[in-house]
Amino acid sequence: MTSSLATVSYIGATILFILSLGGLSNPETARRGNLFGIIGMTVAVLATVLGPRVSSVGISWIVAALVVGGVVGLFAAKKVQMTQMPELVALMHSLVGLAACLVGFASYVDTSTVFPTPAEKAIHEVEIYVGILIGAVTFSGSLIAFGKLSGKIGGKPLLLPARHLLNLAGLLVVIWFGREFLRAHDIQAGMTPLIVMTAIALLFGVHMVMAIGGADMPVVVSMLNSYSGWAAAATGFMLGNDLLIVVGALVGSSGAILSYIMCRAMNRNFISVIAGGFGGGAPAAKAAGSGVAQPQGEVVPVSAHETAELLRDAKNVIIVPGYGMAVAQAQHTVNDITKVLRQKGVTVRFGIHPVAGRMPGHMNVLLAEAKVPYDIVLEMDEINEDFPDTDVAIVIGANDIVNPSAQDDPASPIAGMPVLEVWKARTSIVMKRSMASGYAGVDNPLFYKDNNRMLFGDAKKMLDEVLTVLEA
Repeated sequence: MTSSLATVSYIGATILFILSLGGLSNPETARRGNLFGIIGMTVAVLATVLGPRVSSVGISWIVAALVVGGVVGLFAAKKVQMTQMPELVALMHSLVGLAACLVGFASYVDTSTVFPTPAEKAIHEVEIYVGILIGAVTFSGSLIAFGKLSGKIGGKPLLLPARHLLNLAGLLVVIWFGREFLRAHDIQAGMTPLIVMTAIALLFGVHMVMAIGGADMPVVVSMLNSYSGWAAAATGFMLGNDLLIVVGALVGSSGAILSYIMCRAMNRNFISVIAGGFGGGAPAAKAAGSGVAQPQGEVVPVSAHETAELLRDAKNVIIVPGYGMAVAQAQHTVNDITKVLRQKGVTVRFGIHPVAGRMPGHMNVLLAEAKVPYDIVLEMDEINEDFPDTDVAIVIGANDIVNPSAQDDPASPIAGMPVLEVWKARTSIVMKRSMASGYAGVDNPLFYKDNNRMLFGDAKKMLDEVLTVLEA
């Protein structure tokens, strides 16, 4: 393939990637967006492998790597459950960071590149230094996120004493070693500051994500997605690959925008998320007379049969799914219940909070997999005003996103966070295994409200019983 044809292919792939992002902005066009992305990546890979910069010997190595990677990807696609998607996404982000680090070191030790001027050499070394820095932070941070999302690492934030000073000290050391790296006269002299910086960046990635609590994990996934994009863009600069720069910038900027949207949905700012400390472990004990609202009243349990009768007698039903639905893999039963209710003339809709689940769009993906119609799946801002006119609001495995403390308790850790106002419905039903607090570790007064009922048990089992009664 000639250089001109490769350039044209890259332009075509870039257009397809932009169309892919546009398609992914709406559930109804998401499949088409994915298809554009697949075609674009295929074109990009073929243009790179068959392009003028790859020798005939190099092609065999690349094809072998593609086969190995394809087999691993196919195995993961078939084996990984939908409930494991958040940790899989985090793991994939770590691979992008690792690739940026490896490419950076390879570019630095490559002696075949000749720079016409010292300025061009310095620019290339800055690209290497920054690329490895971003890649190392992405790699280690994504691995910690994978551990937290998969339950291998606790969700409680690890808050070291003077952690902000530690981060500042690390940053200053990285800048100082960057200066030493640029002043190095040979590869051997420059390798020491590069390795030290990489170690500090790896530690920073670990420290950053360990300090972030469970409730902020959806934002962390989005943030790491952005980091992986910038790491890819840095790799593109190191390799002189325009397509990789553009694609990395697209992923990085879209991830940053998504992180901003997620932070707004939680009434948080990006800096406070990075600072950590929110949403981990059990809430602190509240002193008597502190003015902090305490849960009052008794929990009223309800059976699956009674739940089915309430749904059957309702005219308007709103279903709020959460991570508990994902764990129980109950989305298909939820869709079956939705079909039965709609056949009986009941208006059924879904209310989706932006941070429901463990990653952005988690609930949308599960409902789409179960083939729930797109037009009845609504975002929080679209459906919140309708709860007062709703007969039954049923919450499946969600907690923090339906917590009235966000509005009523200024001292709550989630105060000010926009939530789905399910308690305004005539009857709310919360499905949970137990009375344990949610991922943020915050008590939920919703459970004690007079119009609320608690359906305890495994969501899949309970919903199967509800479906049986409805179909009878």
